Formats: sequence, C-alpha cells, structure tokens
Amino acid sequence: MSGNYVPLYRKYRPQTLDKLVGQEHVKKTLTSAIELGKIAHAFLFTGPRGTGKTSTARILAKSLNCKNGPTIHPCGECESCRDITNSIPIDVIEIDAASNRKVEDTQSILEKIQYVPVNGRYKIYIIDEVHMLTNHAFNALLKTLEEPPENVIFILATTEVHKVLDTIKSRCQRFDFRRITTDDIVKHLRYISDEEKINISDDALFTIAKNSAGGMRDSISLLDQLSLLGVSKEVTSEDVNAILGRISFDVLNKLSTKIINSSPNEAIEVLNDIYNSGNEPLQILTNLSEYFKNLLIVKNCRKELLCELTGLNEAQIEELVKQKDLLETHQIVFLLERIAYYIKEVKLASNQHLWLEIGMIDLANMTENTTLLDLQNRVKALESSGVSSPAPARVSATVQAQAVTRPAPVSPAPEPIRKSVAEETALPAKPVETEAVEAFPMSRKPDGNDIQSLWDALLSNVKSPATKALLHLATPVKITPEETIITFKNDKLVAQINDTNKKQMLVDAANAMFGQSDSKVIVRLPQGGDDALIASAPAAEKKKVVVELPKEEVKPEPVINEPELLEENKQDKTIDREETDQEKMVLELFDGKYIE
Repeated sequence: MSGNYVPLYRKYRPQTLDKLVGQEHVKKTLTSAIELGKIAHAFLFTGPRGTGKTSTARILAKSLNCKNGPTIHPCGECESCRDITNSIPIDVIEIDAASNRKVEDTQSILEKIQYVPVNGRYKIYIIDEVHMLTNHAFNALLKTLEEPPENVIFILATTEVHKVLDTIKSRCQRFDFRRITTDDIVKHLRYISDEEKINISDDALFTIAKNSAGGMRDSISLLDQLSLLGVSKEVTSEDVNAILGRISFDVLNKLSTKIINSSPNEAIEVLNDIYNSGNEPLQILTNLSEYFKNLLIVKNCRKELLCELTGLNEAQIEELVKQKDLLETHQIVFLLERIAYYIKEVKLASNQHLWLEIGMIDLANMTENTTLLDLQNRVKALESSGVSSPAPARVSATVQAQAVTRPAPVSPAPEPIRKSVAEETALPAKPVETEAVEAFPMSRKPDGNDIQSLWDALLSNVKSPATKALLHLATPVKITPEETIITFKNDKLVAQINDTNKKQMLVDAANAMFGQSDSKVIVRLPQGGDDALIASAPAAEKKKVVVELPKEEVKPEPVINEPELLEENKQDKTIDREETDQEKMVLELFDGKYIE
C-alpha cells in the first residue's frame, strides 16, 4: 500500500492556470498569451522555491499541446495531457541543469531539437535550476535560444536569476514568482485538510504557513507529516512546534519575562528546562529573537495589523501587550542585536551550551538601569554636580600679545634681557594675567578698515602658489577699491612683480575681491609716508585672560647677574662683520639678521 501512496504536494499540484495559488500576475499574462496566440519561444521563470515555477511550466506545456489547444483549460484526458500529468511526456522534455550542466549535455539537447514533435504541436524543453549551467553550456545554448526551430519552446526555471547570463535573460520573457502570502497558504491548506479529512486547528495551519516562508510545497509537505497525528486528536500549534523543534509561545513568554525583569538566576533555570527538553542552543536563540521581534512589532504597530504581522493569535498578542510597556524600543532593538551576536558565537563554538548560558546571563542583565528616564536622571545629576570640563593644556608663563595688523617699520629696539632657564620655565602658584590675541574669525568679511584682513582676503584670491609665497614678503600699505599699494624692501622683487604676469595676478585678485574690472595695483619700494598709512589701520583689540597654571616644583638654577648680561649684550653688538654683497642682499631680501 505504501508503494501506491502519493505525497500531498504531488497529489494537489495544480493542473490548470486557474488552480495556481498566489501568482495572479503570472496567471493573467499567460492566459492572455494563450488566448491571443502570442506564444514566445523562450520563458524564464524565477522566484523562491516552492512558489509554482515548475508546476506553471507543466501547465503551460499541457495548455499548448492539448488536443483541444492551445487552451487555458486543457482537457487532462488526451494522450499528451496524461503523459505530462504522469511525468512521462514525449514532446515535453524536463532537464535538471544541476546534473546536466556540461557543454556536452547542452549539445546533446541541441542535436535533438531538429526532430519534429510526435504527439503535440510543440516540442517543449523545461530546464530546471538553469543557473547551474556552466558558461560554456550557456554559450552553446545562446544561439539556439535566440532563433530556435519552429515549434520549439524553452522554459527556463531558476531560484537564482542573478547567476543567469544577461544574454540569456534578454532573449526570454521573464516571469517573477513572488512568495505566496500567509493567507493564501492557509486557505489552500484548509482545502487540502478538508479533502483529506485531517483534523487540524486554524492556529496550527497558520503556524505552518508562517514557517514555510512563502513556499507552498514546504507547507503541504509539513501538513502531510502532521496528518499522521490528526487521526486520534486535533493537531494544534504545539504539535507543529514540536515537529519543527520550536519552543512554544508560553515558554518563550516565561523566559522573556525573566530577562525583562533582570533576573539572571531565574532565567538560567528556565533555560535549563528548555535545553533539557531537547532544544538545541541555536534553535533556542533563534526562537527568542523571533519572540522579541514580535514584541517590537506589537510596541510600534497598529493593533489591527498585529495578528497578520506576527502570526500570533489574540491571546498571545495580549501577553505581548502586557510586556511592551516594560521596555523601551531601543532596549528591544539592543536585545535583538545581542541575541544576533550570540547566534554567531554559538555557530562557531565547540561548546554551544556554554555560550548559550553566557548569552542568557548577559541578556538578563541588559535592561537593568537602562530606561530613558534613568539615563536622563543620570545626565541631570552629572550636570548639577558641577563637573567642569577638562583643564586646558599648559601654556607658558608669559604670552606675548601681538597685534593683528602688520606693524610699520621702526628703528631697532634694544636687545631684551636674557632670562635664566629657571625664570622662564618656573610656573607660579597663583593665577597669572596674560595677554592673548583675539582669534581673527575665518569667515569674517573685510570691512575696509582692517588692512591685514583685506590683505589676507586679497592673497586668498591669488591662484598661483609661487606668487602667493612671494607676496608674503610684501607689506600692504593701502587696499581700497580705488587703489591698492604694496611695497617690497628689495628693488629686484619689485621688478620681478611688475615685469611679469604676477602683476596681472594681483590685479585679478583685487578685481575678484572688490567685484570690479579696473582695479589699480601699485608695487613699489617703501616711501616716507607709508608708515602713517599703515599705522592708521586699527589693530585688533587685546583682552585680558586669566590662566590658571598648575603648580610645579622646579629646581632652581643659578641666576645670571643682569648687569653682566647687559654688558655682554653690548659687547656682542660691537662685533664687526665683514659682509659680502651676496649676504647683504639675502639679509635685505628676507628682512633677516645674524644670530649668534
């Protein structure tokens, strides 16, 4: 008797297009093609497993070769229809590309294409898992697929269409089979259950449909297995979970409660009960992640969508509703991330139970003191405790303030008194008032009064880096829309600017800055009235800054007598130097001096 038994997925395979479940767009297109007589020479069926690709290919072949066809309602009684139903057709050749993937296999097929059909109108080749063909086999098939002989049709089916050559896909009519919805699977399973007299609850059918991930064949196979239990009692969702090795909702609810309440000891006890029941660590973590995923959905989605999105009944939804207010959304997401991390660790670990227990303890301590309100209270406590920002970096004892504008040339000042190392590095215990320059804002727009800012703006418009470097040796005297005057101390530099295209770069920079086209630029040597023009530009305002310097103990060093230093400096100035003409030019060009 067992030899005559036909599995349910084969017994209830659709035989006509109207019996195809969940692929309305495919049914509509193929029906129109058959009715209008517009049959393509090549089809490409792609989609997840168990969604009806091979069944549709057989239905199409039966519709085309039926004695009453082409028709969308094949009779199922003629010789051609019976052969296709019994999987022994002559004119419909089914090929498994996974085991016939070589170029020799493809060439063998192409040699037989020339023969005319025996019983039907078309010779139809159904190549399943076509993505398994080698590139050489694809290339051998390519030309024939583009221009096949008359009355020859190719139907290619694959679950991985991205592996099929683009040249093959472009020569086929492509049909994308979608995952079948849970409702459609449940309806079809109920129909089969009623026909086969299987005593099974709606919740169990819903659990089957959710587990199949949109594949009808997997759902029917599982129903076939569960039908053995439906002889003496009703098959429930617990029976489905037991067959699948899944943990029941009530057990997961109990475990999640221990995690949410931050009770690691009790969570480990529940975990041991689950583990001792025969559940594998990977399955436990996977089911727990699905539970928290459903909890996340319940917390963030509308109530009328919860049953559809989670696949749970109303009583189970109510249990999740009770838990949703105990956790924030970010906490649930964080728990899911940690579970995903331990799933990876368990897959790679030799001692999976060890990592399962570590993960459970970690999860059970994850929600403690992590609510948003508690975090906000901590931040407020830190702000009110007067915690100051980190101390600034150490600065030297004396900061020499400098003006923002370039100073006018003045007579040489006397040499400063040289201090000892101890005086320069010693840090006083008390706050020291120092002068600091107010930082010039980078985005400040020149106002026409600050000559240095105008000069910086003008230099920023000079495109040549070499010219810009040379202009850094210049002194701006006057920068206005009417006239721009800069000076060099060396006549050779003046000639170099005036006699080359560098002068034009200056003019272009001034035009760009003032938005005009006739800027006047003068480059010359310094003159007597330049000092007054430069000095008239206001300098940046200095501010007093109090810097708290840390106390440091510095070992005192011998202090040099200041009168002796003054006398030494005077002697240094009296040293005569024999300067060459080249040295004088370099000193004058770069405004330099000799350093001992």
